Amino acid sequence: MLDKSSPQAGARASGPLAGYRIVEFAGIGPGPFACMMLADMGAEVVTLDRIGAKKNTKSVAGRGRKLIELDLKDKQAVAQVLDLLAGADALIEGFRPGVMERLGLGPDVVLARNPKLVYGRMTGWGQDGPLAQAAGHDINYISLTGALAAIGPKERPLPPLNLVGDFGGGALYLVVGVLAALLEASKSGKGQVVDAAMVDGAASLMSMFFDLTAMGRWIEGRDNNWLDGGAHFYATYECACGHFISIGSIEPQFYALLREHAGLTDAAFDAQMDRKAWPALKEKLAQVFKTKTRDEWCRIMEGTDICFAPVLTMAEAPKHPHMAVRKVFVERHGVTQPAPAPRFSRTPSAIREPERVELTELIGAWNTAR
Repeated sequence: MLDKSSPQAGARASGPLAGYRIVEFAGIGPGPFACMMLADMGAEVVTLDRIGAKKNTKSVAGRGRKLIELDLKDKQAVAQVLDLLAGADALIEGFRPGVMERLGLGPDVVLARNPKLVYGRMTGWGQDGPLAQAAGHDINYISLTGALAAIGPKERPLPPLNLVGDFGGGALYLVVGVLAALLEASKSGKGQVVDAAMVDGAASLMSMFFDLTAMGRWIEGRDNNWLDGGAHFYATYECACGHFISIGSIEPQFYALLREHAGLTDAAFDAQMDRKAWPALKEKLAQVFKTKTRDEWCRIMEGTDICFAPVLTMAEAPKHPHMAVRKVFVERHGVTQPAPAPRFSRTPSAIREPERVELTELIGAWNTAR
C-alpha cells in the first residue's frame, strides 16, 4: 500500500537545503532531475520557462518548483532575471555551450552581479572539446566512456535505460558539484562554475572497472565477467511462471547458501570462479530455476544471505513488502513515484506542490530577505 499521508508527500519547506535558493532554466532530462532532488531536500527552486509552456504539474521530475514564464529574448526580462539571480545561491542550466552567453546570462555577467553564486552547467559532451556543440543523447555519451560496450549480451551492447549517462553520470554529478561548490562558497564567499558533463560522470562511474581491468580481473567483451552476466552466480534467471529472479552470490559463503537452497549437489558447481565452466554452469542453473515459480523461489530464498531478489516491474515494485514498509514509493495526484532520497534523520526531505509565481514579486521577496 502506498502511503498518501506520508510526510514526504505534500509537505511545506523542509530538508537540509531549506533556505537555499536555486534558479533553474527549464530543460529536459538530467537538469530537471537534479533540481527535483534539490527541491526535495528543501531548496527553493524557481524554474524559468518560456511563455506558454504547459508544465505537467503531475510530473515527477518537475515536482516542488516555483514556476515563472518569460521571454528570455526580451532584454527587460533578462534584466529581471539578473535581479533575481542577485539573490540566488545557485543557477542550473542545460543548454548547449554558448547559449546562456548569447542571452546575456553567461557566467561572467552573472558572477559579476552575484560573486557568491554557484553556476551549474549540465551538458552531455561538456563545455569544450571537439563534440561540445554536437547534439547527443545518453546512449551516445556512454558510448565514448567504455560503459555501453560493457553492457548487454554478447551479441550487441544494450542501453541501460538512460540511467548511466543522463541521471547517474549527469544529474547526480551535477548535484554533488553544486553542493560542493555551495559548501566552498560558504567559506570563501566566492561562487564558481560547475561543468557537469555526462561523459565525465559516466567515465567516473566506470572507475572500478578500469581498476579491475588494470588488475587483470576484467576482460574485454560482454557476458565474460562476474558482474556483466557472464558468471552463473551473478545473473538473472527465468522461472516456471515466466517471471525472473536475480542472483548475486559472489562471496563463497553466499555461493554455498545458493547451492544449499537450490539443491546444487553436482560437483561441477565446485568450480565457482572458473570462467571456462561458467557457460555450462549457467545452463544447469537455468534448468534448476525453471522448475519452480518466482513466488516459490521467493519463499525459499528471499531474506537469506544468498543475495537474492525477484525481478519486479515498475508496477510490482511499490507493492513489495520491503518497499512498502520503507515507503520507498508514494502517491501524489494519482501518480505513483519514488519518494525523496536519501533520508535525513533531523531535516527530512519532502515533496512540495508546484506553484506559479510572478517574477517581480519573487525578486522583491528575495531582496527583502537578503
